[in-house]
Formats: sequence, C-alpha cells, structure tokens
Amino acid sequence: MLSSIVDWVVQTVNHWGYFGIFAAMFLESSFFPFPSEVIMIPAGYLAYQGEMSLWAAILFGILGSLSGALFNYWLAKRFGRPFLLRYGRYFFLKEENLDKLERFFQKHGEISTFNGRLIPGVRQYISLPAGLSRMHIGRFALYTALGAGIWVTVLALLGYFLGANQDQVAKYLHNATIVALLVVAGLSLFYWLRHRTKGGGL
Repeated sequence: MLSSIVDWVVQTVNHWGYFGIFAAMFLESSFFPFPSEVIMIPAGYLAYQGEMSLWAAILFGILGSLSGALFNYWLAKRFGRPFLLRYGRYFFLKEENLDKLERFFQKHGEISTFNGRLIPGVRQYISLPAGLSRMHIGRFALYTALGAGIWVTVLALLGYFLGANQDQVAKYLHNATIVALLVVAGLSLFYWLRHRTKGGGL
C-alpha cells in the first residue's frame, strides 16, 4: 500500500514538475496532515534519475512550505482563535492541540517557528500560535524558511542518494528525525540561556 502511494506521488510530482512540489508542500505546511517525506524524497529520487534539478526541487519545496505556513499565519492573525477552533476540527485540529501549540510557542519564544519545522506533528501547525500572537511577519518568514529549508534539504538528499533503496531511506529518515530533535533541544537551550543572560543584565 505504502509503495503504491509513493509510486503515485512520484508520478504526480513527475507529471506536474516543480509546481507539483510547490503545491504538495503548500498543503503539507497548511492544515492538511500530508507528510513531507512522501513529497521530497520522491522528488530527490527523480533528481537522481535526471528528471529534474535537485536544487530547484529543494527551492520549490521550501517556497511551498513557506507559503503554506504564511497561509496558516494569516488565518490565525486575521480570524483569531474562535475561527480556528470552529473550523480546525475538520482538519484534525482540536482545542487541546491548539493549547499545546500555544504553550510550546510561549515556552520557546519566536525561535519555536524555526524549531517547530523540525518536529513531526508540530511543523504543520506551529504557524497558528505565531499568527495568534501577531509575531513580526519578517521574523516569522525568516525562521520558517530556515527550519523548512533544513528539513526539505535533508529529505531531498535522502531521496537523491538512497531513493533506490527504500529500506535505507526508512533507516536514515529515523536517524535524521532524532538528529533534528536534538538540534531543536540545543537551539532552544541556547536561545533560553541567551535571553536569560540579557534579562539578568537589565
């Protein structure tokens, strides 16, 4: 079943080209719980086969992720929490999930828009508390693009170098997720210590 889904994604991305990557990553980064792994890894494999440029695939993946995140940010900022709770349930967003996201954002600050892009299950929705808090859109876009850029690049490279061996992809994807979570923990600690030091000096 998974193999059939991956084959369908590969064919779709191959047929639609870079626009397919952009559109799929836009959806993945907005409300639709569509895993980026089944988009960017096949895109990397197509680049390995010479069907598209690896770096162009990465670029359109990042642009799609950023656009989807900006869409979520705008929805949250424009319509507020009641709108998200009313309609978010149709897209698997429950009130307790939104509460957790808001606590995560408050705990880690604006850097969470970067960290959140590297955490499975969080990356799709971390834009919502940023929009609700009216985070500066320039910083939001920068942190989002950096976080999405790292993850998109990792996935595309996995597809490029290991796409012909699905067992190896699964193994290295697991390892990449662990490394990403460690990076998140390290950056969060650095951010907290830095701001604590600044606060102590005031």
